[in-house]
Amino acid sequence: MKLRPVEDNVVVKLNTADNEKTIGGIIIPDTAKEKPQIAEVIAVGNDEDLQKIVKVGDKVLFGKYAGTEIEFEGEKLLILSKSDLLAIVE
Repeated sequence: MKLRPVEDNVVVKLNTADNEKTIGGIIIPDTAKEKPQIAEVIAVGNDEDLQKIVKVGDKVLFGKYAGTEIEFEGEKLLILSKSDLLAIVE
């Protein structure tokens, strides 16, 4: 199955580790961690202006509470609109 965003939407893959350990050895679960704000673009909608700005494989910076988080085929993904994108990370 394939996920294709429509119009000015972008699908990005969140880079999250399951659990992290602090220096003292305390494990921090996903629910207590801050959501990452940089992700990799895996699909771009059919809006021509958007396709000129970002492409698959780009790393983008987005707002802290932006987008809709989904789980698709076991991966955590985020669907963002063009207005949610703040910058391309190079």
